[in-house]
Amino acid sequence: MLDRPRVEKALDVLHAELEGGRAATELTTRAAWLAFMRFARQRFATAPTPDSDGLLFQFGTYAFSGRPMFMVDLTRQFDIGDDRGEHDHYVQVHCELRYECEPVLDALGSFDSWFFYDANADPDEWFAAMERHLELVLARRPSGINVYEEPV
Repeated sequence: MLDRPRVEKALDVLHAELEGGRAATELTTRAAWLAFMRFARQRFATAPTPDSDGLLFQFGTYAFSGRPMFMVDLTRQFDIGDDRGEHDHYVQVHCELRYECEPVLDALGSFDSWFFYDANADPDEWFAAMERHLELVLARRPSGINVYEEPV
């Protein structure tokens, strides 16, 4: 775990990957996805347990902000321990891409998939499988992007 950034720096790392010299309004879905994959490949100082560092890919049409939007949520979740090393809570770092509703996007329904480091899985296989779910939006520019962190 030496040389790995602390979990508290994860949001800054994601912002740096996303910005890469661009304004958020210039990001296509493909650029945001590539930035999220770079962020996701960077390991952080977490406990060596199967659920301490996970990735969540999810999409669907939701009305969280009042009007329905098709949303792709790229999330990294970290297990945060207490002083004794026991689970206290999780922190999630989100890159939420929002799109105006269209019948073709609404027809995708909803989907979610988790990947956990230290669980003997191949992240590249997971990334490839998730990218296939993005095919309809990869070349599009999202209507909005929200990057944030929250405890859960």
